[in-house]
Amino acid sequence: MNERDFLTERFEEHRAHLRAVAYRMLGSLAEADDAVQEAWLRLARTGTGDIGNLGGWLTTVVGRICLDMLRSRTQRREDPLESRLPDPVVSEQVTDPEHQALITDSVGLALLVVLESLNPPERLAFVLHDMFGLPFEEIAPVVDRTPAAARKLASRARQRVRGAAPEPDPDPVAQRRAVDAFLTAARDGDFDALVAVLHPEVVLRADGGKALPGGMRVLRGIESVAGQAATFQRMATTSTSRPALVNGTAGLINTVDGELFSVISFTVSGEKIVAIDILSDPERLLALPLPDPTL
Repeated sequence: MNERDFLTERFEEHRAHLRAVAYRMLGSLAEADDAVQEAWLRLARTGTGDIGNLGGWLTTVVGRICLDMLRSRTQRREDPLESRLPDPVVSEQVTDPEHQALITDSVGLALLVVLESLNPPERLAFVLHDMFGLPFEEIAPVVDRTPAAARKLASRARQRVRGAAPEPDPDPVAQRRAVDAFLTAARDGDFDALVAVLHPEVVLRADGGKALPGGMRVLRGIESVAGQAATFQRMATTSTSRPALVNGTAGLINTVDGELFSVISFTVSGEKIVAIDILSDPERLLALPLPDPTL
């Protein structure tokens, strides 16, 4: 094995982890892949001679790349990602190591939306420390702060996340039971049954892309969300739904005449649905790696 092959092999050992880090930082699968590729190029230029902990080194490099990408979004004055849903990670049976890494200790779409509201340094400190256990001594140089200041960044982010992102029920059976009850109520047009499965402070986010004027539509509260009962019934009766995991939690893949129509993620807490995230943007749906229903 020559030096290049050895370097490639060592990098591939960390690729799945690095992609998971980048996805949580960026909320975009394509951008996460770009960040990981850039990390490989930097490693290829550097070599491993002076790197004691390759995994830690690569994690901080990916973190720095993602931080630059987040800052670049702001500098270019692009529409913030909170005006659209992050890319969902959809699966049925997880066999691919990279896919497994993305949904292990999964970050649901509801949490990713909250992460989009953090400033780039806060997001990096929170993701690298709270989600991946990197010490603040290693995070500090990436954000040009002292370890104590990096700790404060993560603490501020943590407080915002705890206040805005509900903790999903850990039991997948309970999650699926709530989703099945929602789907049944929607198909039957049963308003009372729909209300019964929704949390009083439920949030609905619907991202239809360019086809939806004003970007992502957000409804808050049981009255507003249950008020969409007629829309839910129309969707449920004109499409075919099959269960899936969306970012590790119960969700649905919906098709119309065999064509992908939407992907829905449900956040279930206390056996009530607290968040519904619907991606129906045709362009983004085409780009999603989805499980083959025939397998």
